[in-house]
Amino acid sequence: MNDVTREQAWALLCEYTQGESLRKHGLAVETVMRAFARRDGADADRWGITGLLHDFDYERWPQVPDHPLRGGEILKERAFPEDIRRAILGHANHTGVPRDTPMARALYSVDELSGFVTAVALVRPSRSIHEVEVSSVKKKLKDKAFARGVNREEVAQGILELGVDADAHIQFVIEALRGNAEGLGLAGTAR
Repeated sequence: MNDVTREQAWALLCEYTQGESLRKHGLAVETVMRAFARRDGADADRWGITGLLHDFDYERWPQVPDHPLRGGEILKERAFPEDIRRAILGHANHTGVPRDTPMARALYSVDELSGFVTAVALVRPSRSIHEVEVSSVKKKLKDKAFARGVNREEVAQGILELGVDADAHIQFVIEALRGNAEGLGLAGTAR
């Protein structure tokens, strides 16, 4: 399956992931990965599919080392392209799969951060990504009690591996998510 479609990827995500929040996380990472690919002149569909599927196995096998190794096995059985499988395996440090492509480094750098920025948006009174600023994300990153499940070390390591300015990277993620605010449920509503 050299040419996987977005529809096939979505069907696989839905087959293994029932929870709306984890599906939305996949959609958020897909959104940011597509933005990265467009900016860098890469294949937006391929990068987007990689983002969409990166945690498709997490609901069934959330424990280390199962995630994402179980998912990697499923992707291999279903003949998904090697670069997509390797990027997904590489987004978890414990797999030992190097992040040796721009797509793999981008996935690692946006996974935790996309979830974190989403959480920042959802605690705003408006629940809108349009009100999230870099400064508010950085402030919340220092608050260890906020979004405890987000690995701050991986956020920092992802930025380091990309070799970009932290503020610029956070702003890029915010802007990318703003571009799909409606689809991600981040356009804002009154509580």
